[in-house]
Amino acid sequence: MTFETIYGVSQALFLLYLVALTGGYLLLNAISIFSLRRYFEERMGEQFPQAFTGYEPQISIIVPAYNEAATIASSIQSLLQLRYPEYEIIVVNDGSTDDTIEVLRRAFELKPFPEAYGRDLPTRPIRATYHSSIYANVRVIDKDNGGKADSLNAGINLSVYPLFCCIDADSVLAQDSLYRVVQPFLFDHRTVACGGTIRVANGCSVEAGLLKQVGLPSSLLALLQTVEYLRAFLSGRQGWSPMNAMLIISGAFGLFRKEAVLKVGGYRTATIGEDMELVVRLHHHYRVTGMPYRITYVPDPVCWTEVPEDYRTLRNQRIRWQRGLCDSLAGHFELCCHPKGGAVGWLAFPFMVVFEWFGPAFEIIGYLLLMIGLGLGLVSFQIWMLCVCVAIGLGIILSLSALLMEEMTFHLYQRPSDLLKLVMIAVIENFGYRQLNSYWKLIGLIRWIRGTKAEWGNMIRSASWQSPQARPGKP
Repeated sequence: MTFETIYGVSQALFLLYLVALTGGYLLLNAISIFSLRRYFEERMGEQFPQAFTGYEPQISIIVPAYNEAATIASSIQSLLQLRYPEYEIIVVNDGSTDDTIEVLRRAFELKPFPEAYGRDLPTRPIRATYHSSIYANVRVIDKDNGGKADSLNAGINLSVYPLFCCIDADSVLAQDSLYRVVQPFLFDHRTVACGGTIRVANGCSVEAGLLKQVGLPSSLLALLQTVEYLRAFLSGRQGWSPMNAMLIISGAFGLFRKEAVLKVGGYRTATIGEDMELVVRLHHHYRVTGMPYRITYVPDPVCWTEVPEDYRTLRNQRIRWQRGLCDSLAGHFELCCHPKGGAVGWLAFPFMVVFEWFGPAFEIIGYLLLMIGLGLGLVSFQIWMLCVCVAIGLGIILSLSALLMEEMTFHLYQRPSDLLKLVMIAVIENFGYRQLNSYWKLIGLIRWIRGTKAEWGNMIRSASWQSPQARPGKP
């Protein structure tokens, strides 16, 4: 077999991969559009003021915080203003080296409050526990540094309610988010976990913990991530959820049944992708044991979070995400095509293996082959352009379809100039940013294969979307 033949077959496989990838996501888009339409039709009767049924379960909100002095007070203030009957807020200071604990002390008038608590999950030593003297439902745990998973486990140990909600310390929830995200637990007793939508807070206006105005970021990197998040949630998660095959609930906003999480051993500290790993482990456990369960995505509980605006932080984040994905899939590979695997084992897991786990390698190799073929004269410029146009065009279709779903449902970006800007970004991201993301993922894959130690790194917060804080009313 000649080199030209091998090259031609490789190019054909690359184009076939891109078509299969796009076709898979377009099918998820179709499922998403259908399920979103049905979801919003069911909500038509909710146009009257929100009324609680009295059956809403109590919720413990766990907020792990490491060096979050810039945003922690505003985030907790937003949580204090949630419209929900009964909930507690547990902030876990994970050995921060900045002023996080001091900011919490001043903002919420913390007082030492030693208390007995269960140790169902092993964690790093806890230095002290505090209660707020002005907000009865706010507690703070100060512990040795052990990572996000360790902090969440500490919060679970001290929580007193049957459901717990994980929130990132740089995030702000919409006031009705808890009410929305708890609905699957009310409608279906089999529900063990539910995730909401993550939106980009950069460019928005937040005052005293409340979102006052939705806007777009001025940073190009943050704009690119705005479209990326729309595609990930409205297309990906919404598409897998009706099949009970969603493998990821974002660590920034997820609601879990405490009993179910304790049954599978809590969060694993050995992985850097603790959020995805827990969800995959829940699927694995319930599928293999044959116990009925549901893991759901609800589109309208919204969590607004700050995304990186500098290259280095974004690069480290994407490498870390890929490492977490590799850990999660490799650790539960038995679930792939398991006789009891259902849609998650036979559809979602193989899809993630091919297109997300090893997909970055296929994509980067394919682009390199295109460049080599043009340079060596193995392919004409016309054929080369056709391949490039197919690769880029398919990516544009996926991004624009996500924007279409946003306009059909939430329509949060109401200014025509904002919509035009998002359409432009949906096109521009395919000329470098998407390929750069694949390169970062490939780095993560290579580091995972080599066993290189994974590190979180530091997230640089601008907190430019926050306005001066005012103390919210006491609960």
